[in-house]
Amino acid sequence: MEKPLEIRWHGRGGQGVVTASRILADALLREGKYFQAFPEYGPERMGAPVKAYNRVSEKPINIHCGVTNPEIVVVVDPTLFGAVDVLEGLSPDGVVVANFPDSPLKLRELLGFHTGTVVTVHASKISREILGRVVLNTPMLGTLCRVFNQVKMETVLEAVRSQFGEKLRPEVIEKNLNCLKRAHEEAQIG
Repeated sequence: MEKPLEIRWHGRGGQGVVTASRILADALLREGKYFQAFPEYGPERMGAPVKAYNRVSEKPINIHCGVTNPEIVVVVDPTLFGAVDVLEGLSPDGVVVANFPDSPLKLRELLGFHTGTVVTVHASKISREILGRVVLNTPMLGTLCRVFNQVKMETVLEAVRSQFGEKLRPEVIEKNLNCLKRAHEEAQIG
């Protein structure tokens, strides 16, 4: 059986990694893919390290365990570098997508990840400029879309509108969409 593509999200409680994985799942559903999205919590408090996961496949997914060998790792909070082994289980040709204020080369050196692909974006700055505060899930989804070809950007935008539709005012949703698009454009791949 073909292994599903697996994504592991790293962040801190309250930063939206669980919401980001759900939005991605919504987009995958809209495109007729098979998927899973689930969180893994440690101490359930604001600021504690949190992981969330996605699996995606063209065929039904019959495994129901945690993701131990992801193809893609998304790091929403750069303070986790050094505090959590974000590369754990990632194959040498895997992809690291990170909220990081510097170049992919600098992050590659910091992590000691000399193969694979590294994508960086200053998501904190983007969200602060557009939303007036740091909201990381939507810009990191936009950044992920630069290297994740399993779903169209337009579909992710639809999923954001749908997921946030009853929770946020229309102007706030639009700002989140602008964060997503800008992060997609500004992401550096190296």
